[in-house]
Amino acid sequence: MKPERILILGPESTGKSTLASDLSTHYNEPWVPEYAREFLDQLGRNYDYEDLLEIARGQVGIEDQLALEAEKFLFCDTDLRVIHIWSEHRFGKTDPWVLDQIQKRAYSLILLTDTDMPWEPDPLREYPELEMRQYFFEKYLTLAKVSGFPYEVVSGNESSRLKQAINHINKYLNNSNPV
Repeated sequence: MKPERILILGPESTGKSTLASDLSTHYNEPWVPEYAREFLDQLGRNYDYEDLLEIARGQVGIEDQLALEAEKFLFCDTDLRVIHIWSEHRFGKTDPWVLDQIQKRAYSLILLTDTDMPWEPDPLREYPELEMRQYFFEKYLTLAKVSGFPYEVVSGNESSRLKQAINHINKYLNNSNPV
């Protein structure tokens, strides 16, 4: 049986990694970290358009590898939709491979993280302004709506988001592991 892949999607500094980690702990299942962070930490320069394809391939690779270790759930801290949005925003185009993979890859549920978390500075983050975070949130919301997968917005503090996420997982995936 394939694990149910749960995508955690949202703008920068909206608690995606924290939620993925918290869900991983709660369900004792793996979570997929954001490959871009590791890639960019080692890059030693600003990223360019071609780097986004390499990041995308790395994200897909680590997600598929960790899916082999998952029993029931795999929590994905981002996916290729993020590469698509950043690529369009920064370079005005997206590699066709990324767009193709977005269409081919399936998720059982998308948890969209709201912008109500405080901004946490980080050298890899680019847009601390709430207006830009909201701009990206709207982009991800649009992609969630057209994905064909169920999606829900999670908001509030860390514990509130975890409870909401668990409730959404129970709702959509008939899980018997309540909060």
